[in-house]
Amino acid sequence: MSLKELRDKKWFKIISNKYVLILLFFGIWMFFLDSNSWLVHRELDQEINNLNDNKKYYQTEISKDKAIIKGLDDSFELEKFAREEYFMKRENEEVFIIEYQDSLKKD
Repeated sequence: MSLKELRDKKWFKIISNKYVLILLFFGIWMFFLDSNSWLVHRELDQEINNLNDNKKYYQTEISKDKAIIKGLDDSFELEKFAREEYFMKRENEEVFIIEYQDSLKKD
């Protein structure tokens, strides 16, 4: 196929049009090469989604902690929490921590 036959084809005339070439160049530039490209926006959207997921997780954790704090207003509940979480004791008591074989960390 010679160059003259190629120039006579309809699709070649459309593609070789200067406006189509400029539009194609502009589209490639905006999609892939620009600092505000579609790829950058896609990464930022994914990051926003991850941050929103983290926000939901931390909001549920905050509500759980608020419920625990509200329950600790009672002195008996506060003592129970201190004994269970921080292994605190009264003056004349001894605390024994029992670890089962399957609860120990293996290296």
